[in-house]
Amino acid sequence: MARRKSPLVSALFKLGRASVRQSTKIGKAAARQGVAVGGRMASSARHVMSGIATPTDAPTVASGGRWHEGRWGLGPLAMRRYRLFIPTGASARRPIPLLLLLHGCAQDTAAFAAATRCASVARERGFAVLMPEQAQEANPQRCWNWFGSDARVGMETRILMSIVDHAVSSHPRIAGPLFALGLSAGGAMALTLGLDFPDRFSAVGSHSGAAPYSAVNPLQAGQTMRGRRSPDAEPIARALNGRAPPPLLLIHGDFDPVVSYANAETSAGLWADLLPEGTRMSVASGEIRRGSRRRITRQEWKVGRRPYVRLLRVHGMGHAWSGGAAGQAFSDPEGPDALRLAWQFFAAVTERADNIAV
Repeated sequence: MARRKSPLVSALFKLGRASVRQSTKIGKAAARQGVAVGGRMASSARHVMSGIATPTDAPTVASGGRWHEGRWGLGPLAMRRYRLFIPTGASARRPIPLLLLLHGCAQDTAAFAAATRCASVARERGFAVLMPEQAQEANPQRCWNWFGSDARVGMETRILMSIVDHAVSSHPRIAGPLFALGLSAGGAMALTLGLDFPDRFSAVGSHSGAAPYSAVNPLQAGQTMRGRRSPDAEPIARALNGRAPPPLLLIHGDFDPVVSYANAETSAGLWADLLPEGTRMSVASGEIRRGSRRRITRQEWKVGRRPYVRLLRVHGMGHAWSGGAAGQAFSDPEGPDALRLAWQFFAAVTERADNIAV
């Protein structure tokens, strides 16, 4: 039986879609844009071979927390490096929240930590950041494998969750609520994790990411990125087996030439379609301005008093982390700080619901 057409979908599409130039493959598109943004490294064969658009030194902090490094996975052939930042003040008796932060294509954890300034925000707001790093052997462009066969995508999600479990067991101070947020391919993967493990995540978010479960091959992935494919809610609903997905945050530039803004609309519509029949939602909208930074249109849907979907449309922004550090690929310093915006949503979610321990 076909699932109902959500009123959220109709409301979303009234916003319209930006006219953008399209790409066919997320890896190639990310690599091209990364090289353009980081022009100075175009002449370095080493940088090109690394698959990283703007190589960066390992993150460090002078005070207020510590970076940990490790390697974990499902076995010798399914291992990933990771970085973990834990601010001072956390204890096993009062564990702090953990944010699983997933980089985009042509990035590694060092570059993404620099672009997002995640250690600074985490220290200020009191949460830990876990950053797995995609292996070039698993994807030449260092993209998280958000599309493909169920076995391939499932392997990726299980590797990531094994890293989460390892980090929490090794550091009981970070056993608080669990969140996931990612950029581009990392955003699509964060939403996939939320759908696959809805009981583990308090909320998930995607910044400039493709709609999850919408492609099984590169051709379909290109169509998804252009806004021409949507996921089928029926099998996802069956897998959820009556459970609602975790609350969803979406941040997307409406001039994105790599992943169409339509993907944010599609993901929001999917989340609405996955609610049980008869669930009532309220909607509110408005604008966010941060001085001279890019304007944001905000739409939010709530179930009862709890935020369920928040969609932030960043006007005039391309395929980049909003408010990111200058000099980094996929980073737009003119946008409002995406990580602070994300944490505002995550905090609002936990204020309205019992904490879910990881």
